[in-house]
Amino acid sequence: MITEDIRYIGVNDHDIDLFEGQHQVPNGISYNSYVIMDEKIAIMDTVDKRKQTEFLGNLETALAGRTPDYLVISHMEPDHASSIQAVVERYPEITLVGNAKTFPMLKLYFDLDTSRVLTVKEGDTLKLGRHELTFIMAPMVHWPEVMVSYDSCDKVLFSADGFGKFGALDVDEDWDCEARRYYFNIVGKYGMQVQALLKKAAGLEIQIICPLHGPVLKETIGHVLEKYQIWSSYGVESEGVFIAYASLHGNTEDAAKKCKEILEKKGCPKVAIADLARGDMAEALEDAFRYGKIVLAAPSYDAGVMPVMADFLHHLQSKNYQKRTVALIENGSWAPSAARTMKGMLDAMKEITVVEPVVTVRGALKESDIPSLEQMAEALLA
Repeated sequence: MITEDIRYIGVNDHDIDLFEGQHQVPNGISYNSYVIMDEKIAIMDTVDKRKQTEFLGNLETALAGRTPDYLVISHMEPDHASSIQAVVERYPEITLVGNAKTFPMLKLYFDLDTSRVLTVKEGDTLKLGRHELTFIMAPMVHWPEVMVSYDSCDKVLFSADGFGKFGALDVDEDWDCEARRYYFNIVGKYGMQVQALLKKAAGLEIQIICPLHGPVLKETIGHVLEKYQIWSSYGVESEGVFIAYASLHGNTEDAAKKCKEILEKKGCPKVAIADLARGDMAEALEDAFRYGKIVLAAPSYDAGVMPVMADFLHHLQSKNYQKRTVALIENGSWAPSAARTMKGMLDAMKEITVVEPVVTVRGALKESDIPSLEQMAEALLA
Protein backbone atom coordinates (compact mmCIF):
# COMPACT_ATOMS: atom_id res chain seq x y z
CA MET A 1 0.00 0.00 0.00
CA ILE A 2 1.50 3.33 -1.10
CA THR A 3 -1.11 5.52 0.58
CA GLU A 4 -4.56 4.84 1.99
CA ASP A 5 -6.06 4.76 -1.53
CA ILE A 6 -3.10 3.93 -3.77
CA ARG A 7 -2.07 0.26 -3.98
CA TYR A 8 0.95 -1.32 -5.64
CA ILE A 9 -0.01 -4.10 -8.06
CA GLY A 10 3.26 -4.55 -9.93
CA VAL A 11 5.50 -7.61 -10.19
CA ASN A 12 9.15 -8.64 -10.02
CA ASP A 13 10.86 -10.50 -12.86
CA HIS A 14 13.86 -12.63 -11.87
CA ASP A 15 13.56 -14.85 -14.95
CA ILE A 16 14.69 -12.21 -17.44
CA ASP A 17 18.31 -12.39 -18.60
CA LEU A 18 18.57 -9.21 -20.69
CA PHE A 19 16.39 -6.12 -20.32
CA GLU A 20 15.42 -4.73 -23.73
CA GLY A 21 17.26 -7.73 -25.11
CA GLN A 22 20.63 -6.10 -24.36
CA HIS A 23 21.17 -4.95 -20.75
CA GLN A 24 22.28 -7.38 -18.04
CA VAL A 25 20.00 -7.37 -15.00
CA PRO A 26 21.54 -9.78 -12.49
CA ASN A 27 19.03 -8.71 -9.85
CA GLY A 28 16.05 -8.79 -12.18
CA ILE A 29 13.65 -5.95 -12.89
CA SER A 30 10.31 -4.75 -11.55
CA TYR A 31 7.35 -3.83 -13.71
CA ASN A 32 5.37 -1.36 -11.62
CA SER A 33 1.67 -0.75 -11.80
CA TYR A 34 -0.63 1.00 -9.35
CA VAL A 35 -4.34 1.33 -8.71
CA ILE A 36 -6.10 4.34 -7.17
CA MET A 37 -9.17 3.28 -5.20
CA ASP A 38 -11.70 6.12 -5.04
CA GLU A 39 -15.28 6.75 -6.16
CA LYS A 40 -13.85 6.01 -9.57
CA ILE A 41 -10.96 3.55 -9.87
CA ALA A 42 -7.90 4.17 -12.05
CA ILE A 43 -5.25 1.62 -12.96
CA MET A 44 -1.92 3.31 -13.62
CA ASP A 45 -0.26 1.29 -16.42
CA THR A 46 0.10 -2.47 -16.79
CA VAL A 47 3.13 -4.79 -16.90
CA ASP A 48 5.11 -6.93 -19.31
CA LYS A 49 3.10 -9.88 -20.60
CA ARG A 50 5.86 -12.11 -19.19
CA LYS A 51 4.26 -11.54 -15.78
CA GLN A 52 0.68 -10.92 -16.86
CA THR A 53 -0.98 -13.68 -14.84
CA GLU A 54 0.60 -12.52 -11.58
CA PHE A 55 -0.28 -8.91 -12.36
CA LEU A 56 -3.94 -9.72 -13.05
CA GLY A 57 -4.08 -11.60 -9.76
CA ASN A 58 -2.65 -8.61 -7.90
CA LEU A 59 -5.16 -6.33 -9.61
CA GLU A 60 -8.11 -8.57 -8.74
CA THR A 61 -7.02 -8.71 -5.09
CA ALA A 62 -6.67 -4.94 -4.88
CA LEU A 63 -10.07 -4.35 -6.50
CA ALA A 64 -11.77 -6.63 -3.96
CA GLY A 65 -14.78 -7.16 -6.20
CA ARG A 66 -14.99 -3.65 -7.62
CA THR A 67 -14.66 -2.79 -11.31
CA PRO A 68 -12.03 -0.32 -12.57
CA ASP A 69 -13.21 2.74 -14.48
CA TYR A 70 -9.98 3.92 -16.12
CA LEU A 71 -6.67 2.55 -17.35
CA VAL A 72 -4.14 5.37 -17.61
CA ILE A 73 -1.47 4.62 -20.23
CA SER A 74 1.65 6.61 -19.44
CA HIS A 75 3.97 4.76 -21.80
CA MET A 76 3.37 2.33 -24.66
CA GLU A 77 6.62 0.39 -24.43
CA PRO A 78 5.73 -3.33 -24.14
CA ASP A 79 7.27 -3.83 -20.70
CA HIS A 80 4.50 -1.54 -19.43
CA ALA A 81 1.76 -1.86 -22.02
CA SER A 82 1.68 -5.46 -23.23
CA SER A 83 -1.03 -6.43 -20.72
CA ILE A 84 -3.46 -3.70 -21.85
CA GLN A 85 -5.48 -6.09 -23.98
CA ALA A 86 -5.80 -8.56 -21.11
CA VAL A 87 -7.16 -5.80 -18.86
CA VAL A 88 -9.64 -4.64 -21.50
CA GLU A 89 -10.85 -8.20 -22.10
CA ARG A 90 -11.38 -8.73 -18.38
CA TYR A 91 -13.00 -5.31 -17.81
CA PRO A 92 -14.65 -4.40 -21.15
CA GLU A 93 -16.30 -1.23 -19.76
CA ILE A 94 -12.98 0.33 -18.83
CA THR A 95 -11.97 3.65 -20.42
CA LEU A 96 -8.42 3.97 -21.73
CA VAL A 97 -6.75 7.29 -20.91
CA GLY A 98 -3.90 8.54 -23.07
CA ASN A 99 -2.81 11.42 -25.26
CA ALA A 100 -2.94 12.08 -28.98
CA LYS A 101 0.19 10.00 -29.57
CA THR A 102 -0.88 7.08 -27.37
CA PHE A 103 -3.76 5.67 -29.35
CA PRO A 104 -2.19 5.49 -32.82
CA MET A 105 0.67 3.61 -31.17
CA LEU A 106 -1.79 1.34 -29.35
CA LYS A 107 -3.02 0.09 -32.74
CA LEU A 108 0.49 -1.01 -33.63
CA TYR A 109 0.41 -3.58 -30.83
CA PHE A 110 -3.24 -4.56 -30.37
CA ASP A 111 -6.45 -5.06 -32.30
CA LEU A 112 -8.63 -3.22 -29.80
CA ASP A 113 -11.90 -1.35 -29.89
CA THR A 114 -10.78 2.18 -29.10
CA SER A 115 -14.25 3.69 -28.81
CA ARG A 116 -13.92 3.87 -25.01
CA VAL A 117 -10.99 6.26 -24.79
CA LEU A 118 -10.29 9.59 -23.15
CA THR A 119 -7.69 11.69 -24.94
CA VAL A 120 -5.94 14.16 -22.65
CA LYS A 121 -3.46 16.96 -23.24
CA GLU A 122 -1.10 19.05 -21.12
CA GLY A 123 -2.80 20.24 -17.93
CA ASP A 124 -6.01 18.24 -18.34
CA THR A 125 -7.44 16.71 -15.19
CA LEU A 126 -9.38 13.58 -14.31
CA LYS A 127 -11.52 13.62 -11.16
CA LEU A 128 -11.79 10.26 -9.40
CA GLY A 129 -13.38 11.51 -6.16
CA ARG A 130 -10.96 12.78 -3.54
CA HIS A 131 -8.19 12.17 -6.00
CA GLU A 132 -7.66 14.29 -9.09
CA LEU A 133 -5.03 13.47 -11.69
CA THR A 134 -3.33 16.19 -13.70
CA PHE A 135 -1.64 15.05 -16.89
CA ILE A 136 1.77 16.38 -17.89
CA MET A 137 3.26 15.57 -21.27
CA ALA A 138 6.84 14.24 -21.24
CA PRO A 139 7.65 13.52 -24.89
CA MET A 140 10.90 11.63 -25.54
CA VAL A 141 11.40 10.63 -21.93
CA HIS A 142 12.07 8.33 -23.64
CA TRP A 143 9.29 7.65 -26.22
CA PRO A 144 7.18 10.33 -27.96
CA GLU A 145 3.87 9.43 -26.29
CA VAL A 146 5.12 9.48 -22.68
CA MET A 147 3.14 11.42 -20.11
CA VAL A 148 3.23 11.57 -16.32
CA SER A 149 0.36 12.06 -13.90
CA TYR A 150 0.17 14.05 -10.66
CA ASP A 151 -2.30 13.21 -7.91
CA SER A 152 -2.98 16.42 -5.97
CA CYS A 153 -4.68 14.58 -3.10
CA ASP A 154 -1.74 12.45 -1.97
CA LYS A 155 0.85 14.57 -3.81
CA VAL A 156 2.06 11.60 -5.86
CA LEU A 157 3.88 11.82 -9.19
CA PHE A 158 3.37 8.79 -11.43
CA SER A 159 6.57 9.32 -13.37
CA ALA A 160 6.54 6.68 -16.15
CA ASP A 161 10.16 5.59 -16.85
CA GLY A 162 11.53 8.67 -15.10
CA PHE A 163 13.30 7.97 -11.78
CA GLY A 164 13.34 4.23 -12.47
CA LYS A 165 16.13 1.71 -11.95
CA PHE A 166 17.19 -1.82 -12.76
CA GLY A 167 16.64 -4.48 -10.10
CA ALA A 168 13.63 -6.25 -8.62
CA LEU A 169 12.01 -4.79 -5.52
CA ASP A 170 12.87 -7.75 -3.30
CA VAL A 171 16.60 -7.08 -3.71
CA ASP A 172 18.34 -4.67 -1.36
CA GLU A 173 20.84 -2.65 -3.39
CA ASP A 174 22.14 0.90 -3.77
CA TRP A 175 19.68 3.10 -5.68
CA ASP A 176 22.28 5.38 -7.24
CA CYS A 177 24.29 2.71 -9.04
CA GLU A 178 21.49 0.87 -10.80
CA ALA A 179 19.44 4.04 -11.33
CA ARG A 180 22.46 5.65 -13.01
CA ARG A 181 23.06 2.62 -15.22
CA TYR A 182 19.36 2.57 -16.09
CA TYR A 183 19.22 6.31 -16.79
CA PHE A 184 22.16 6.56 -19.16
CA ASN A 185 21.38 3.37 -21.06
CA ILE A 186 17.62 3.94 -21.40
CA VAL A 187 16.96 7.68 -21.17
CA GLY A 188 20.43 9.22 -21.45
CA LYS A 189 20.15 10.54 -25.00
CA TYR A 190 17.26 12.80 -24.04
CA GLY A 191 18.79 15.11 -21.45
CA MET A 192 17.07 18.20 -22.82
CA GLN A 193 13.67 16.53 -22.60
CA VAL A 194 14.36 15.31 -19.05
CA GLN A 195 15.35 18.87 -18.12
CA ALA A 196 11.98 20.09 -19.46
CA LEU A 197 10.18 17.52 -17.28
CA LEU A 198 12.21 18.51 -14.22
CA LYS A 199 11.15 22.13 -14.71
CA LYS A 200 7.50 21.07 -14.80
CA ALA A 201 7.97 18.88 -11.71
CA ALA A 202 9.57 21.79 -9.83
CA GLY A 203 6.16 23.49 -9.77
CA LEU A 204 4.53 20.54 -8.00
CA GLU A 205 4.48 19.59 -4.33
CA ILE A 206 5.73 16.03 -4.61
CA GLN A 207 5.80 13.76 -1.57
CA ILE A 208 5.90 10.41 -3.38
CA ILE A 209 7.25 9.33 -6.78
CA CYS A 210 5.82 6.16 -8.32
CA PRO A 211 8.03 5.09 -11.26
CA LEU A 212 7.41 2.21 -13.65
CA HIS A 213 10.63 0.45 -12.59
CA GLY A 214 12.30 0.38 -9.20
CA PRO A 215 11.19 1.40 -5.73
CA VAL A 216 8.56 3.97 -4.81
CA LEU A 217 10.47 7.06 -3.67
CA LYS A 218 9.59 9.07 -0.56
CA GLU A 219 12.35 10.20 1.83
CA THR A 220 15.02 10.35 -0.90
CA ILE A 221 13.16 12.56 -3.39
CA GLY A 222 15.54 15.51 -2.92
CA HIS A 223 18.56 13.30 -3.54
CA VAL A 224 16.94 11.71 -6.60
CA LEU A 225 16.04 15.07 -8.14
CA GLU A 226 19.60 16.28 -7.55
CA LYS A 227 21.00 13.25 -9.38
CA TYR A 228 18.61 13.71 -12.29
CA GLN A 229 19.62 17.36 -12.56
CA ILE A 230 23.27 16.33 -12.90
CA TRP A 231 22.62 13.42 -15.25
CA SER A 232 20.24 15.24 -17.60
CA SER A 233 22.57 18.25 -17.91
CA TYR A 234 25.53 15.92 -18.64
CA GLY A 235 27.31 17.28 -15.59
CA VAL A 236 30.11 15.54 -13.69
CA GLU A 237 28.76 13.47 -10.81
CA SER A 238 32.02 12.16 -9.32
CA GLU A 239 35.58 13.46 -9.47
CA GLY A 240 37.89 10.89 -11.00
CA VAL A 241 38.93 9.14 -14.19
CA PHE A 242 37.41 6.19 -16.03
CA ILE A 243 39.75 4.01 -18.08
CA ALA A 244 38.04 1.98 -20.81
CA TYR A 245 40.34 -0.42 -22.62
CA ALA A 246 40.35 -3.14 -25.24
CA SER A 247 43.30 -5.47 -25.65
CA LEU A 248 44.11 -8.16 -28.21
CA HIS A 249 47.03 -9.91 -26.50
CA GLY A 250 47.33 -8.17 -23.13
CA ASN A 251 49.78 -5.43 -24.10
CA THR A 252 47.23 -2.61 -24.25
CA GLU A 253 45.78 -3.94 -21.01
CA ASP A 254 49.23 -3.54 -19.45
CA ALA A 255 49.32 0.08 -20.64
CA ALA A 256 45.85 0.78 -19.26
CA LYS A 257 46.70 -0.69 -15.86
CA LYS A 258 49.97 1.22 -15.75
CA CYS A 259 48.01 4.38 -16.53
CA LYS A 260 45.71 3.61 -13.58
CA GLU A 261 48.73 3.20 -11.31
CA ILE A 262 50.22 6.50 -12.46
CA LEU A 263 46.95 8.41 -12.02
CA GLU A 264 46.53 7.07 -8.49
CA LYS A 265 50.10 8.01 -7.58
CA LYS A 266 49.40 11.53 -8.84
CA GLY A 267 46.49 11.85 -6.43
CA CYS A 268 43.48 11.15 -8.62
CA PRO A 269 40.61 10.62 -6.12
CA LYS A 270 39.10 7.68 -8.01
CA VAL A 271 40.23 5.62 -10.99
CA ALA A 272 37.69 3.15 -12.38
CA ILE A 273 38.76 0.72 -15.09
CA ALA A 274 36.91 -1.65 -17.41
CA ASP A 275 37.85 -4.27 -19.98
CA LEU A 276 35.30 -3.53 -22.69
CA ALA A 277 35.44 -7.04 -24.15
CA ARG A 278 34.72 -8.80 -20.85
CA GLY A 279 32.70 -6.29 -18.85
CA ASP A 280 29.14 -5.05 -19.04
CA MET A 281 28.88 -2.44 -21.80
CA ALA A 282 25.99 -0.75 -19.97
CA GLU A 283 28.14 -0.36 -16.85
CA ALA A 284 31.03 1.04 -18.89
CA LEU A 285 28.69 3.59 -20.42
CA GLU A 286 27.44 4.48 -16.93
CA ASP A 287 30.99 5.15 -15.70
CA ALA A 288 31.84 7.19 -18.80
CA PHE A 289 29.04 9.59 -17.85
CA ARG A 290 29.73 9.47 -14.11
CA TYR A 291 33.26 10.88 -14.32
CA GLY A 292 34.43 14.00 -16.10
CA LYS A 293 37.60 12.45 -17.51
CA ILE A 294 38.14 9.27 -19.47
CA VAL A 295 41.09 7.35 -20.92
CA LEU A 296 40.45 5.27 -24.02
CA ALA A 297 43.09 2.58 -24.65
CA ALA A 298 42.88 0.29 -27.67
CA PRO A 299 44.99 -1.49 -30.28
CA SER A 300 44.90 -0.73 -33.97
CA TYR A 301 42.85 -3.23 -35.96
CA ASP A 302 42.27 -3.50 -39.71
CA ALA A 303 43.54 0.07 -40.22
CA GLY A 304 41.05 1.26 -37.58
CA VAL A 305 40.48 0.38 -33.94
CA MET A 306 39.59 -2.88 -32.18
CA PRO A 307 35.85 -3.36 -32.83
CA VAL A 308 34.78 -3.48 -29.17
CA MET A 309 36.21 0.03 -28.68
CA ALA A 310 34.43 1.27 -31.81
CA ASP A 311 31.23 -0.25 -30.42
CA PHE A 312 31.75 1.54 -27.09
CA LEU A 313 32.30 4.88 -28.82
CA HIS A 314 29.18 4.29 -30.91
CA HIS A 315 27.23 3.70 -27.69
CA LEU A 316 28.59 6.96 -26.25
CA GLN A 317 27.64 8.94 -29.35
CA SER A 318 24.15 7.44 -29.47
CA LYS A 319 23.57 8.49 -25.83
CA ASN A 320 24.69 12.08 -26.48
CA TYR A 321 28.05 11.89 -24.69
CA GLN A 322 29.46 15.37 -24.14
CA LYS A 323 31.35 17.84 -21.92
CA ARG A 324 34.21 15.47 -21.14
CA THR A 325 38.02 15.43 -21.26
CA VAL A 326 39.54 12.43 -23.02
CA ALA A 327 43.04 10.93 -23.16
CA LEU A 328 44.04 8.35 -25.76
CA ILE A 329 46.39 5.36 -25.68
CA GLU A 330 46.86 3.39 -28.89
CA ASN A 331 48.87 0.29 -29.69
CA GLY A 332 50.16 -0.75 -33.09
CA SER A 333 53.01 -2.99 -34.15
CA TRP A 334 52.92 -1.30 -37.55
CA ALA A 335 50.99 1.71 -38.92
CA PRO A 336 49.16 2.61 -35.67
CA SER A 337 45.61 3.72 -36.50
CA ALA A 338 43.62 3.41 -33.28
CA ALA A 339 44.09 6.99 -32.03
CA ARG A 340 43.18 8.50 -35.39
CA THR A 341 40.04 6.36 -35.54
CA MET A 342 39.02 7.13 -31.96
CA LYS A 343 39.57 10.85 -32.53
CA GLY A 344 37.40 10.72 -35.62
CA MET A 345 34.56 9.16 -33.65
CA LEU A 346 34.98 11.65 -30.79
CA ASP A 347 34.76 14.53 -33.27
CA ALA A 348 31.08 13.67 -33.74
CA MET A 349 30.40 14.36 -30.03
CA LYS A 350 29.81 17.72 -28.34
CA GLU A 351 32.35 19.58 -26.21
CA ILE A 352 34.95 16.82 -26.10
CA THR A 353 38.52 17.87 -25.31
CA VAL A 354 41.30 15.44 -26.27
CA VAL A 355 44.47 16.04 -24.26
CA GLU A 356 48.03 15.75 -25.53
CA PRO A 357 50.15 13.79 -25.75
CA VAL A 358 48.41 10.84 -27.33
CA VAL A 359 50.39 7.82 -26.19
CA THR A 360 51.47 5.31 -28.83
CA VAL A 361 52.71 1.92 -27.63
CA ARG A 362 54.45 -0.28 -30.20
CA GLY A 363 53.87 -3.89 -29.18
CA ALA A 364 54.72 -4.61 -25.55
CA LEU A 365 54.73 -1.83 -22.94
CA LYS A 366 58.30 -0.70 -22.31
CA GLU A 367 60.05 1.52 -19.78
CA SER A 368 60.50 4.04 -22.58
CA ASP A 369 56.68 4.39 -22.79
CA ILE A 370 56.30 5.43 -19.15
CA PRO A 371 57.31 9.11 -19.56
CA SER A 372 54.60 9.58 -22.20
CA LEU A 373 52.04 8.00 -19.90
CA GLU A 374 53.21 10.30 -17.09
CA GLN A 375 52.85 13.36 -19.32
CA MET A 376 49.40 12.27 -20.48
CA ALA A 377 48.27 11.71 -16.88
CA GLU A 378 49.50 15.14 -15.84
CA ALA A 379 47.66 16.78 -18.75
CA LEU A 380 44.49 14.87 -17.95
CA LEU A 381 44.53 15.86 -14.28
CA ALA A 382 45.48 19.49 -14.91
